Amino acid sequence: MSASKQEAGVRFAFLTPRKLPPADTLAGRVVVLDIGFASEGGGSSFAGVTIPFINGLGNRLAAWVDHHDHERHVDFVRDPRFLLASKAEHGGCPEMITPEFVAGVGPVDTVAMHVDLDGLYAGAKWVLGGIEPYEGADADARAVDTRRGEPGPIATRIDRALRARFRDETLKYRVIQYLLARTQAPHHWEEIERAARLIDPLLDRARKIAERYEVEGNVAYVEARSSAPYDKTELLLLGQQRAAVAVVRDSGSLSIAADYQSGLDLIKLFDLGGGMPTRVSVPEVRLEEVMQKLAEAVAQRPDLGPGEPVESR
Repeated sequence: MSASKQEAGVRFAFLTPRKLPPADTLAGRVVVLDIGFASEGGGSSFAGVTIPFINGLGNRLAAWVDHHDHERHVDFVRDPRFLLASKAEHGGCPEMITPEFVAGVGPVDTVAMHVDLDGLYAGAKWVLGGIEPYEGADADARAVDTRRGEPGPIATRIDRALRARFRDETLKYRVIQYLLARTQAPHHWEEIERAARLIDPLLDRARKIAERYEVEGNVAYVEARSSAPYDKTELLLLGQQRAAVAVVRDSGSLSIAADYQSGLDLIKLFDLGGGMPTRVSVPEVRLEEVMQKLAEAVAQRPDLGPGEPVESR
């Protein structure tokens, strides 16, 4: 997924780690934010997706800032353009973006960012010179991205809006504009609010599906089997209320999630190479392997219980 729009001389591109656009579609000097190196799951790979994109940008790549674990981070420790961390080091990407780092990179023509709240907040903060668009924005992004703690009212509504219309790139651009206006743009906020209200039926469907969760060995498993859209984040969080790990089977893949502070490393467990240690996706053909490895992993951790109760956001 990629879109490119321009604001005040800077273009914005909305990307996903597993399907990066041709580098020549991004104009001028490019900063890449909150885009993890591709993992080996889901038909993508670091060699097939990430490296061609990096090489394609060449010296036009001004900086790459990311906080998703990946075994190939070590390849870039001597390249000052890359500011890479693990999820444990930085729960959110925006907190890594400082005025000093932005100033050191210098002017850029394109800000390319992940499509979720964490990515959009990072993009807005970059354009604002490393300054939060509003007080507490970094903490809000961390809370949303880790699903730990309670984000403030602005981030709560933006998160709901993005989850309800996650393919709507015009909405993402409105979010960016709202943040760049330091939340003083009521016409953009009205659109965000309209989108946020659309999530209610998606949450309701997630709750209905969650009634079918089966728990065995502190692992909750459900087959979504839904012809209508539902909120997968909500479904996984509801599963974590029942067990240490939630597994959702849908559309040919398995979405697996554990609490951010569980200490489980799903990347290593399933040999994925990179991503977020406590939320991954793998092809459904690995179901038997996944359930066996999860059962063994949680059996070795008697301290693990179901995650904290989660309120719908």
